[in-house]
Amino acid sequence: RRSSDLPTAIQRLGGWLVFVLLRSLAMTIRFNWDNCALMIDHPPAGPMIFCIWHNRLGFCMEAYGKFKQASPRAGLAAMVSASKDGGFLAAILQRFGVQPVRGSSSRRGPQALLELTTWADRGFDLAITPDGPRGPAHKVQEGVMALAQLTGLPIVPFSCHAVWKIQLKSWDKFQIPLPFTRCQMNVGEPIFIPREISDAARE
Repeated sequence: RRSSDLPTAIQRLGGWLVFVLLRSLAMTIRFNWDNCALMIDHPPAGPMIFCIWHNRLGFCMEAYGKFKQASPRAGLAAMVSASKDGGFLAAILQRFGVQPVRGSSSRRGPQALLELTTWADRGFDLAITPDGPRGPAHKVQEGVMALAQLTGLPIVPFSCHAVWKIQLKSWDKFQIPLPFTRCQMNVGEPIFIPREISDAARE
């Protein structure tokens, strides 16, 4: 790994602070789970590709913890932007025990996809924000489809809705849940993408 891809000392400190904040915040939130297709109670034993919109990243580790409780998992590898800002997110994920893989549609995309397939071969689950890192918000980019075709793994969509939250003025309107809010957690059915697929079916 190149030194430019590693989080800086300041980013690592910030990552630790955000990790503590998120863990403390999660203990105050009342989560309601929509157990679609029994995915939470009985998830597949093999690796999966988890998808979450970029503006809901603050909820992702709480959701993944549910899957780990129900089924032993080798670990999680997540695609993180290769930009300087991505270093901060990488530092946060590392605190949660997640392996960050640096890349995006604009930089190191193909290399990152190959690295993720290597982690999948080791039995790791994969995670990706299909509309990241620059948007448009809620529009699926090519990365997640290519990853599903390369690995043969199912895509598991996840989303959530917090009643009380702060919504930033960023491109994705990033959401920060407030303490003691109620949060609806939604897990979709697995989606399998064939290796050979038409453009129309892909869309």
